[in-house]
Amino acid sequence: MAKQNKDNRINENIRAKSVRLIDENGEQAGVVSLEDALQRAKTADLDLVEVSPGANPPVCKLLDYGKYRFELEKKQRESKKKQKQVKQKEIRMQPKIEEHDLAFKVKHIREFLEDGSKVKVTVRFRGRELAHTELGKGVLDEVLEKLEDSYILDSPPKMEGRFMNMQLSPSGKKAKKG
Repeated sequence: MAKQNKDNRINENIRAKSVRLIDENGEQAGVVSLEDALQRAKTADLDLVEVSPGANPPVCKLLDYGKYRFELEKKQRESKKKQKQVKQKEIRMQPKIEEHDLAFKVKHIREFLEDGSKVKVTVRFRGRELAHTELGKGVLDEVLEKLEDSYILDSPPKMEGRFMNMQLSPSGKKAKKG
């Protein structure tokens, strides 16, 4: 027989007195005692697997447990392949940034967005600059202006301690292209 897994109880590890049994053909056999279900599993040379432990009585199936685990893992691998990893990039600047430096950073932000990455734009305040957070807000607004409409604003500029952050995502057209 197959070895025990933490997800499903199998064979003698099932604790219920009676179970709703589904046979090897996928047809309902009704509610039977656990002993009867285990006997049917032995005669068919299969495992009794608890597929729905939350039900009352629990639902158990007659199947080859090794094959069942393999199929589950195969489905999980397939679903992982279909998931798209979204990368997060961060661009940092200061409120007293020069025009050329700002243009350079905006160029990088645009490249990241075209590649399909999310971008966190951060302005760091040092010392007395913290008294003039409107300068940082102005820098972030200028970044948005220079990017035109090649982004989706996920979170508008907001203060977090000594930093002012905003979150950008690629717009639909750019994300599909990248």
